[in-house]
Amino acid sequence: MRILHLITRLILGGAQENTLLSCAGQVEHGHDVTLAYGPIYGPEGSLHETAQTTGAHLVELPDMIRAVHPWRDLKCYRQCKQLIRELKPDVVHTHTAKAGIVGRAAAHAMRVPRIVHTIHGLPFHAHQSKIIHAIYVAAERYCARRCHRIVSVADSMTEQALAAGIGHPDQFQTVYSGMDVEPYLSARDDRGATRDELGLAHDDRVIGTVARLAELKGHDDLLDGLAPRLKRDPPLKLLWVGDGWWRERLTRRARELGLLDRIVMTGLVPPADVPRMMRAMDLLVHPSYHEGLPRTLPQALLSGVPVVAYDTDGSGEVCRDGQTGKLAPTGDARALADTVEWMIDHPDERRAMARRGRDFCAARFDHRQMIRQLQTIYEAGAPAAS
Repeated sequence: MRILHLITRLILGGAQENTLLSCAGQVEHGHDVTLAYGPIYGPEGSLHETAQTTGAHLVELPDMIRAVHPWRDLKCYRQCKQLIRELKPDVVHTHTAKAGIVGRAAAHAMRVPRIVHTIHGLPFHAHQSKIIHAIYVAAERYCARRCHRIVSVADSMTEQALAAGIGHPDQFQTVYSGMDVEPYLSARDDRGATRDELGLAHDDRVIGTVARLAELKGHDDLLDGLAPRLKRDPPLKLLWVGDGWWRERLTRRARELGLLDRIVMTGLVPPADVPRMMRAMDLLVHPSYHEGLPRTLPQALLSGVPVVAYDTDGSGEVCRDGQTGKLAPTGDARALADTVEWMIDHPDERRAMARRGRDFCAARFDHRQMIRQLQTIYEAGAPAAS
């Protein structure tokens, strides 16, 4: 098949890793794969070098930008149509909000035989203004009528989309976001060395996050909820892996709270280093307000690290409360802190959860399974809903 993937940005992120693994697997299976994306810039890193190793043809679309910008969005729509005209793909597979909206509209206009969209995370959520929320819902309804299949990375994405009047049930299929599980399963004895590198003591109890330092990722809630315990318990430390536009602001807040010496910020790390960063943790916390299915949760469990998360979107499909981790109500910083403290104070229970989670995730998140499922979806096809 000739397959065209469209994604808004190639930053360090779960949707991007998912897409690159899809491209590489499809090239390996003999398909002619092209990946088109927008300009890469800013503190959130780049996966361009990784993209070059997939074997896919790479195309940068200069007007594929994340922000809503009618004039540039129209130009991007024309760029997508021109690319489709040149490639004549059998499948157009779109990822993320902007590429999903512009790309599906262009593919439908060009009568592409199979149009597929993956919901890595819905673009509308409860923390937006009503106008922005309504615009995104309307756009997603419009585009659902212009594609054949919609892939959800979690069942909760399907449920929320259908509840908002987006698409029809027969269009949806859940395909859990695949990853290369081996680096996480193949535990190495590098915990002590990594802690030395990060300036952490071997007996510190380390609460980690792997996420962009950005709005709605919940770092403020960790500071607010855990401040009292961090101040009276010096061996308790926060390890923040990642970077983003909010780094300076979060650093300032930590300094104001007197917690700066309790936090290690790594900045951006190569994806290949994430497994050893996770193994340096005693607990991974993912207090995000808005996700599809956060990949850091299965990655941590595959690494043998227990997890805590806000009960939002697809988090509970991996962090099954009391079985493979603990959930806290979204936005409740006090409940989050109580849950984290319980896990820290109950090492045997949290390790048992991690063991159960490791087995669960090893069976569900292997990228090879994702690629097989996508192949089946591409081959099935269906007339687009009118």
